[in-house]
Amino acid sequence: MLSYRGIDIHELASKSTFEETTYLLWEGKLPTASELASFSKELAEARELNPAVLDFLRSVPTTATPMEVLRTAVSLLSIYDADEKLSTHDANVRKSFRLTAQIAMIVAVFDRIRKGKPVVEADKSLSHAANFLWMLNGEKPSETATRALDIALILHADHELNASTFAARVIAATLADLHSAITGAIGALKGPLHGGANEATMRLLYAIDEAGADPVEYVRQMFIEKKKISGFGHRVYHTEDPRATHLRRMSEELGTAAGNTKWFDMSKKIEAFVKGEKKLNANVDFYSASTYTTLGIDIDLFTPIFAVSRISGWAAHVIEQHDDNRLIRPRADYTGPEYPAPYIPVDKR
Repeated sequence: MLSYRGIDIHELASKSTFEETTYLLWEGKLPTASELASFSKELAEARELNPAVLDFLRSVPTTATPMEVLRTAVSLLSIYDADEKLSTHDANVRKSFRLTAQIAMIVAVFDRIRKGKPVVEADKSLSHAANFLWMLNGEKPSETATRALDIALILHADHELNASTFAARVIAATLADLHSAITGAIGALKGPLHGGANEATMRLLYAIDEAGADPVEYVRQMFIEKKKISGFGHRVYHTEDPRATHLRRMSEELGTAAGNTKWFDMSKKIEAFVKGEKKLNANVDFYSASTYTTLGIDIDLFTPIFAVSRISGWAAHVIEQHDDNRLIRPRADYTGPEYPAPYIPVDKR
């Protein structure tokens, strides 16, 4: 079972919002109506980027990957943050508001710039999910699209001590600032064994579609050739990943609303085959691929959107680490030559 602060993820995905879930992660409890309104307003008011950061986004090659740009931009943000030199609890919370708003903006703004489109100003009257889609696409999103992304953001917000979260806590444990910890987390998330599985899933669906192949036969051949199928299995879950349950439904609902269920239908056939053939369940990445594609999001934005969500969990961990810090210093088990090994002079080697 996956839970945030003891609340089942199914409850949150069905009843909560990203803003409320973020409050829960940072404050350890669900907010009252007035607390949620105040929290949501503060998050919306944080939708500002320093002109120097915008200049940076305009200056990088349009061929740069969004994850490279996001990693570097987040590091740059610290220089212009009013609480740069402070790591108190309150300062970390203020920085977390800004970073949560700014990471979403950076992803959307860079995508517009690289496509030669005008940057869309943030709309502070919209929710976090709706504003991201607004800034990305330049048109107000439907309620279905907004809710789909909101659920995806909730489902990706936190997940135990995964690689990026552990990286953030190790960095924070040295008493490095929050921006440094989040920059390190983004570096870990960038790796294909952590944040890139949904990209690989969508590339598979595209390949099957371009080949005009039957999804089941295509995957069957991949198994024969001993190729990996992304989006299945999980180190933590031996039953279905609870996050996949909601994204499967959202993928179908979005496809139906758009009048095109092709990606969902292909995914469903592959899922049934892999489960029957290998006894593997779909994980969070499998249906997030078709969900994001149906929302009109490019493949190389899938992992950055992971960060748009996971910043809420990363921030919660860094705040907690700094509140009661202890240096994280794992010990190593030496397995080399017998100790002590003799030193041999260079002329005798």
